[in-house]
Amino acid sequence: MKKILDLLKTFFNLVEIAILLMILANVWVFALTNGRTYTKISKIPPRETALVLGTSPKMKSGISNPYFVSRMDAAALLYHHGKVKRIIVSGEKSSGYDEPKAMKNYLVYEEGVPEEIITEDPNGFKTQLSIKNCKEVFKQNDVIIVSQGFHNLRALFYARNSDMNALGFDAQDVLSNRSYYRNQSREFLARVVAVIYFVLNIEQHS
Repeated sequence: MKKILDLLKTFFNLVEIAILLMILANVWVFALTNGRTYTKISKIPPRETALVLGTSPKMKSGISNPYFVSRMDAAALLYHHGKVKRIIVSGEKSSGYDEPKAMKNYLVYEEGVPEEIITEDPNGFKTQLSIKNCKEVFKQNDVIIVSQGFHNLRALFYARNSDMNALGFDAQDVLSNRSYYRNQSREFLARVVAVIYFVLNIEQHS
């Protein structure tokens, strides 16, 4: 019986340590990105380029994805207010599915952004890859990252650890309790993974 109690004690101790480490990982992300995200267009300093992180343009029901629309609105706002000179739309491109093309088309035909200032990155399968491609493929260092606030923190963590002069512009979030808590829970864990990848020097691949 004593051995079982000892094993249970050890198990719960390990769980407590794991939870503490996950909290500390999130604290590190918040600390590194503190003061680097903006919600008001009048407050954000200008940068050369906006990096818009991809998401599906449509929901499973076939209607427009409000997260997608909000990101496009935010990116267009940056351009029309003279905060950026060019836009990189980064997302997944696979057979019959093309996030960057959908993003570019929306910006051009719905938001009035000139086509020639938009660059597609079809290899942005993961947030880390979008950041890496922005710096290494497109040679852009001074950027404003566009996504919802819960996502921007992790993106900025990758960018800041890549020595990029990056800021975040938070697109409007979707006002749904269910999606809010789901996204926050998912990002809590995703930030832990981001810290592990950084500490172990692991790069994500498509």
